[in-house]
Amino acid sequence: MSSTASSSRLQKTRGQLATDPAPSASQVLTRPGRHSKMAYRRPGQFVMLAGKYQPEGDTLRIMDKQQLLKRLETVWTALKESYTGLSDAQLLEPGVMGDWSVKEILAHVTIWEEEALKYLPKVSNGEKPPRYVQYGGIDAFNAQMIEQKRSLALSEVLSQLDETHRRLINYLQSVSEEHFRGETRFRHRLRLDTYSHYPLHARAIQEWRERVLKSGKSSSR
Repeated sequence: MSSTASSSRLQKTRGQLATDPAPSASQVLTRPGRHSKMAYRRPGQFVMLAGKYQPEGDTLRIMDKQQLLKRLETVWTALKESYTGLSDAQLLEPGVMGDWSVKEILAHVTIWEEEALKYLPKVSNGEKPPRYVQYGGIDAFNAQMIEQKRSLALSEVLSQLDETHRRLINYLQSVSEEHFRGETRFRHRLRLDTYSHYPLHARAIQEWRERVLKSGKSSSR
């Protein structure tokens, strides 16, 4: 995600299985992708662990389209609530996740919803989206895309967040039911880019809020 997490510190691990305990609040998935990466957050550093994607388990596999969209909206609402009530100064304060601010985290979420809108139609047509190796890997892609959005005003980032999500939901409503049944390639990509992605950043923001509250330190004070 940032320069603090170098490729030399990558280690292989298995993905979380449906029977595994839920990840703790200190385990933050920094980005979606064919091979997701888990960051175990420690004071002042990130340790990246590369692994396979996490399967949804039998309970989620049998959800139909509307149930899945309801789940997506539930975790989206939780993401929005994670930063509700923060001042503009707090939303711009670095150090929430690596050196990212809440603003940059939200821009990152929008980037991956934009990627979903770009590639889910191709996946539904049986096409294979290009790999992110063309950018130098997902870390490099994230860095490049965030750099492009860094100059945007906070109001514009928040506007893009809501508008992109609205377009994504409208698109998903138009997709046929068959693409949501079981562990399809469509559903796999959708999960990684959206409803398994939002909660991990929401949790990071919430943890940061708790640390700020406990320490009494914030740019708004």
